[in-house]
Amino acid sequence: SRAFAAIKADGSVVTWGDEMYGGNCRALKDQLKDVQGIQVSRWSFGAAFAALRKDGKVVSWGLPHAGGDSSGLKAQLTNVKEIQATKFGGSFAALRLDGSVVSWGIPRSGGDSTDIQDQLHDITEIQSTENAFAARRGSDGAVIAWGGERDGGLMPTDMELRDVVRIQATSKAFAAIRRDGTVATWGDPDAGGESGYVQEQLINVQHIQASSLAFAALLSNGRVVTWGTPHAGGDSHAVQDQLRD
Repeated sequence: SRAFAAIKADGSVVTWGDEMYGGNCRALKDQLKDVQGIQVSRWSFGAAFAALRKDGKVVSWGLPHAGGDSSGLKAQLTNVKEIQATKFGGSFAALRLDGSVVSWGIPRSGGDSTDIQDQLHDITEIQSTENAFAARRGSDGAVIAWGGERDGGLMPTDMELRDVVRIQATSKAFAAIRRDGTVATWGDPDAGGESGYVQEQLINVQHIQASSLAFAALLSNGRVVTWGTPHAGGDSHAVQDQLRD
């Protein structure tokens, strides 16, 4: 990006850099108080920031149509506990205390969740890729994805995820751990969205970490299974004898 945003000890915010990338928040100085976290999302020739205040309200600035203007959602952006942002999609998703989700920004990158709002309830976790979001429901472990189809915003029609306990994301794909320790993936195949060739090894998975284009799963026996783009960490054959315990 081309701008910075810094949270001071008193919860105020200082920005600098290109104004099209969020480098100027002076007009919102009175609203940017008691800020506890900031997310940023880039878009073509610009970017936007979204700040979460301690009172659960959200303040955004930067490129207006890419999430910098959330004034129309002011009434909905209350009691927010977490904000996620797409890296290059110009979109944000806010998780509220009641488990509902509010999204804004570029519609095709996850900024519009209108069509799936009836599914976005009791949400306990949201993850993002460059252009999509995936949310996990706490009641049944179901996963709902939306945004850029090639970047994980569209799940395969034959994939109905339930009993998911954790979601992880690369830049263009998602991986979900089920309660039984199995794993489901979707999104760009080259970014870890295709795991068919290691599915037999993905048993009793405890944790998953991600690079930009690959996943690494830690099994209960201390072994590690990787997949995705080889040079991005998807191929760990050379160190498999060290990846134990």
